[in-house]
Amino acid sequence: MRFGLFYEIQVPRPVSPVPEAQRLREVVDQVRYAEEMGFDRVWFVEHHFLTEWAHCSAPEVMLAVMSQHTTTMRLGFGVLLLPVHHPLHVAAKVATLDVMSGGRVDVGVGRSGNPYQLDPFGVKLDETRDRWEESLSILPRMWTEEVFSYEGKYYQIPPREVIPKPLQQPHPPMFSACSQDDTFQRAGELGLGCLCNVLGSYETVEKRLQIYKDALQKAKPVGKFLNNQVVVSSIGFCDENKQHALERGAEIAAWNVNIRLKNYARGWDGVDLTSVPQDYKYHVRRAEWDPQMRKGVSPEEVLNTGRFCVGTPDDCIATIERYEEMGATEIMPIFQAGPATNAEVMNSLRLFGKYVIPHFRAKDKGEKTAASLTQPSAS
Repeated sequence: MRFGLFYEIQVPRPVSPVPEAQRLREVVDQVRYAEEMGFDRVWFVEHHFLTEWAHCSAPEVMLAVMSQHTTTMRLGFGVLLLPVHHPLHVAAKVATLDVMSGGRVDVGVGRSGNPYQLDPFGVKLDETRDRWEESLSILPRMWTEEVFSYEGKYYQIPPREVIPKPLQQPHPPMFSACSQDDTFQRAGELGLGCLCNVLGSYETVEKRLQIYKDALQKAKPVGKFLNNQVVVSSIGFCDENKQHALERGAEIAAWNVNIRLKNYARGWDGVDLTSVPQDYKYHVRRAEWDPQMRKGVSPEEVLNTGRFCVGTPDDCIATIERYEEMGATEIMPIFQAGPATNAEVMNSLRLFGKYVIPHFRAKDKGEKTAASLTQPSAS
């Protein structure tokens, strides 16, 4: 079992513990400390215009900064919104970061779940799947072919040397955001790693991970190798005092419930829902399957599902072991969540480093995971 941490960079208004600029700078100290505590990887989301919920709109910049403050941690895009980027830009930025980090980059890709983020870039909902597939299909070629050219529906690229090339050979591992049955299926079919938000019940997550694992059995990898890593995200808050952990965890959960509802409403405001493409109907009906999106659900009810890494170290261990049983190879809690202060984030990281991570290291000692066997090497 590996340990990551996931950043959306949340800035509650008007009650943020610190201003936005300081919030971003605090992340550097947190990530540096997380490496000292034994964390394996850090992931940065890409979101645009989602005030309060996600102030992380330039993950390539954040990861570049982290590459110079860490030495062993892997650096993950979680995820790049491919439809709003030209693949040539993606290829060059990823390869440059891989070189400057010593070959530590992981590339997660996604599409965005609503038009609010896409419209300002001139990208239509009914284009995102095709743009995602087309970009994804050519990125590995850009990283591995000496001279690359392509004629497609959205991109026409004459013969060019796409430089620099990544340090990892044959290229950095690739992952896909997975939130509905067909994206779990497609990620498996394409041989991509799975980045899974903890949505719905344990049973829902287990069912979708099984869809992914079944699809992997007949995968035709879009890259040069199959990447069968399963990374699960969750809210994270750890304290040795159980009552305090649950009470404060409930406050953080309450904030997340409310901000998700606010952004969900804003994301589809003014959209004719009868015209939404079929593959986005799932997001429109989100309240049917995501407890966090149901109005009137209390924070305590959200926490009582047991899906989150909230509680004492023993509570967090129990939650992670449940995901491990389902086939997860990594957990990436969101410690910097909502109103959580820098001191609270650092305390959670400390307790994970002191108790949680050593528990799994001892259990896994001497075992080779499937993920370690598929990890490409740096040249």
